[in-house]
Amino acid sequence: MKNLIIIGARGYGREVYNLAIQCDGYQKDYVIKGFLDDKLDALVGFDNYPEIISSVENYEIQENDVFICALGSVKWKKHYVELIQGKGGQFINLIHPTVIINSNVKIGNGLIVFMYSNISNDCEIGDYVTIQGFVAIGHDSKIGKWAHINAYSFMGGYAILEDEVCLNTRATVLPNVIIRKGATVGAASLVIKNVKENTTVFGVPAKRLEF
Repeated sequence: MKNLIIIGARGYGREVYNLAIQCDGYQKDYVIKGFLDDKLDALVGFDNYPEIISSVENYEIQENDVFICALGSVKWKKHYVELIQGKGGQFINLIHPTVIINSNVKIGNGLIVFMYSNISNDCEIGDYVTIQGFVAIGHDSKIGKWAHINAYSFMGGYAILEDEVCLNTRATVLPNVIIRKGATVGAASLVIKNVKENTTVFGVPAKRLEF
């Protein structure tokens, strides 16, 4: 039996805890040991959660520990996953039992996939991707490492998200569109053409925002 440790004990960490206890592996493959967070009082006022054991930086990995990263920021997810990897830590996937994964889908490691999402046939999902609830991913789509796809988003067939892309809530990416590395798509946006690396787009149709 593995001991699952959740990186991050804030609001999203509490969501991932509830996902973990709903997944098929709970109490079969793993139990939940607790959280890692540098804000040691993050759970004050919240009942029925396991303890915050330590910060990520100070935690010493024990035998049978496995990890999942519950951070909504692509930047900080990558940072803390790499910290744990540097200590020899291993990550697992948490995929809600209502998720539909169709034929020939290739999935990576460290995935978080929430309820009622659909991953259509022949897709490729990279390591440490987060897919929130009610997301639809069309056939032959590719999602790169570290990507974060928020609730109710849609990707058409053959769409590509490169590494470290973030789709915010209800974003729509039309078929065959490529969103390059590190780009962000704003909430409720409609992406009809390719998006350049490390840019932010928003609107219907989505256009580049300048900061």
